[in-house]
Amino acid sequence: MIKAIGIVPARMGSSRFPGKPMAPLLGMPMVGHCYHRTRLAPGLSAAYVATCDEPIADYLAEIGGRALMTASTHNRASTRTAEAFEIIERETAEQIDVVVMVQGDEPLITPEIIGETLRHFTDPTVGIVNVMSRLRTLEAFMDRNNVKVVVDRNSNALYFSREPIPSPWKGWEHLPCFMQTGIIAFRREVLQQFNAMTETPLEQFESVDMNRVIETGGVVRMVPTDAFTIGVDTPEELTEAQHHLLNDPTLSRYMRR
Repeated sequence: MIKAIGIVPARMGSSRFPGKPMAPLLGMPMVGHCYHRTRLAPGLSAAYVATCDEPIADYLAEIGGRALMTASTHNRASTRTAEAFEIIERETAEQIDVVVMVQGDEPLITPEIIGETLRHFTDPTVGIVNVMSRLRTLEAFMDRNNVKVVVDRNSNALYFSREPIPSPWKGWEHLPCFMQTGIIAFRREVLQQFNAMTETPLEQFESVDMNRVIETGGVVRMVPTDAFTIGVDTPEELTEAQHHLLNDPTLSRYMRR
């Protein structure tokens, strides 16, 4: 039985949507939805929020959660997650086998999808598992806020890009149009190795940290979900997320309306 925890990295300083973790969704800050959904994921022994901002930490304390204060210098959610993981291991004096990162702008992700990532670690060759969802419109496929991914026959990522891949030059309707989500699970040692590496050129060009893994010869196992997901990067996407949350069955498990 693996010991797994969930960590939600969140910061107030988003360039496209400042303060978005605390933006209200049905009366609850967005980061609260992400925290509760992570907390409810099957197979996780604990859930935390990793942040460098006191308003987020104060909110977590108010709802009985735990926020870990991390450096303000992180450019990537994955490196913030790695720092938080190291803090947890020092505090608990226990070794964690798997860390599941759930980015603080994924308020529609279900606990079941988060927990599904753990099943793939029964394969000893798997070090990183990343959830991907299908892009349903051409507009979403072309949107550079959505990170696209193409995979090989074993569902391992070949490349991540903000451009539409595969190319829609022959039409897009029958393409495998998949979007990377911010739900990424790491084996302990793989997260440590990733955090020790410097950023790579393709990672910087695309602003996608998993390209660092591919570019250095690593493997990212992609797990598809049929559920609709959205990574909130703009106020308009926050409104869209709220629309979908209205009929979301998971909501009643942690929020009274």
